Amino acid sequence: MAMTFTPLITGGLETALNRVLYRDRSLKAARQRLAGKVLMLRLQELSFPLVLVFSENQLDVLGDWQDSSDCTVSLRLSTLPKLRDRQQLTGLIRSGELEVEGDLQVVQQFSALMDLAELDPAEYLAPWIGDIAAQGISQAAQRALKFVQHEVTRRQDYLGQTLTEEWRLAPGALELAWFCEEVEAMERSLNALEARLAQLEAK
Repeated sequence: MAMTFTPLITGGLETALNRVLYRDRSLKAARQRLAGKVLMLRLQELSFPLVLVFSENQLDVLGDWQDSSDCTVSLRLSTLPKLRDRQQLTGLIRSGELEVEGDLQVVQQFSALMDLAELDPAEYLAPWIGDIAAQGISQAAQRALKFVQHEVTRRQDYLGQTLTEEWRLAPGALELAWFCEEVEAMERSLNALEARLAQLEAK
């Protein structure tokens, strides 16, 4: 079963990564650092490795590799997206989420390349469902994200305005102090009046 799905997974991943990493000219310098390198990803959920073979013009993704790799990384599928953040690598290694054998610089350079790339969901979906459908889904997802962001911003603005109005209605420190003094003065007057009434009643 694994052998049946291996070419599908490696082929789809290869197409997506080449679109993302090898189409943008601004990434050329970052790609050149990896040219000639082999990075092996051992995902716990897969029975076969994902071997990334970098060259100047393209990236090959293989499910079977007999030679040695420059760097082998063992991780869970859920950790894979975290490789985009170079700052997290050290923490992932320390926590045991990422096990690295070989040249650490290779995975660091791959992480840097992924970090620099502008990732569009359509790039990943296209190999599986076609360019037009992938673009449609990507645009719908972006519209949904914008709507959510707009709603969050609108609610934050509303909350901010409500708090501002409440703050304006609330008495200031001086007003509160004056009110307290007035209450105390009235209380003293009432006490004095009660004392005078008591004296009058005594007579």
